[in-house]
Amino acid sequence: MRARSLLVTLVATTAAVIGGLMTPAAAAAETPQDVTPFIVGGGNATETYSFMASLQNSAGGHSCGGSLITSSWVVTAAHCGTPYQVRVGTTNRTSGGTVARVTRRVGHPSADLALLQLATPVGQAPITLASTSGAVGTQTRIIGWGQTCPTRGCGSAPVILQELNTSIVSDGECLGGGISGPSEICTDNPNNSRGACYGDSGGPEVKRVNGVWQLVGATSRSGGSATCAREPSIYVDVPYFRSWISQYAGAV
Repeated sequence: MRARSLLVTLVATTAAVIGGLMTPAAAAAETPQDVTPFIVGGGNATETYSFMASLQNSAGGHSCGGSLITSSWVVTAAHCGTPYQVRVGTTNRTSGGTVARVTRRVGHPSADLALLQLATPVGQAPITLASTSGAVGTQTRIIGWGQTCPTRGCGSAPVILQELNTSIVSDGECLGGGISGPSEICTDNPNNSRGACYGDSGGPEVKRVNGVWQLVGATSRSGGSATCAREPSIYVDVPYFRSWISQYAGAV
C-alpha cells in the first residue's frame, strides 16, 4: 500500500479553486467549456485507448474525461456533473469511436467520484480496475484532452488526445490540496512543469499490469499550486471504491 501521511476527509463544500484543478464545489458551479481536460507537457496519444471517454454536451462540446469500466458504465469525477453524451474509444474528441447518451448519473456520497450509465452498450473494450493503485514509485500514465499551457485561459484545447507518463508520489507532496488518506492518489508532476491542469477532471490515471492498462485513478484536483503542473495532482483512488462501484455497474 502507498505510504499515507494525511488522513483528511474530502470537503465537498469547498468553493475555492485549489491549484491547477478545481475542487468539486467550484467545478460544479462552473459551466463546462470546450477546453477541458487539460494536460500540460504531454504528447499526442501513442495508441487508441478503447476505454477513454469524452464527456460532452448535446452539441459535442467536451467538458471532462472518463473511463469506460463496463459496456454501459463510465467512471468520472463527481464535480463534472451530468453530461448529455459520451464519445468513447477515439483519440479525436470530435470524431471516431462511439457516441452514447447518458441516462443516469450516480455520485458518490463523499468522494469526488461518479458513475454514468449509458443508454445503450458500446462495443469498445472497457478497462479493468487494478487490484490496488500501487505504492509510492508506481509508474502511471495520465490521459486527457485540453489546454497544454499552464495558466487558465492561455490557450485552446487540442483535438488530439494527450498522454503523460508520471508516477505515484508521497501524499506529503499533495498536502496543499487536502489529500484524503487512502482514498486518493498523489501523482507526480515531472520536472515541476508537466501534469494535469484546470478541468482535467474525471480523466484516467492508468498503470500497466502484464502489458495491459489497468485503471487506478480519476482526476480530481491540484495538490497545491494555482499554476498548472507546478504541484502534483490529486486523483481519486478508483480501486479503493470497487465495492461501491460494483453496486451499480456490476463486477469490475
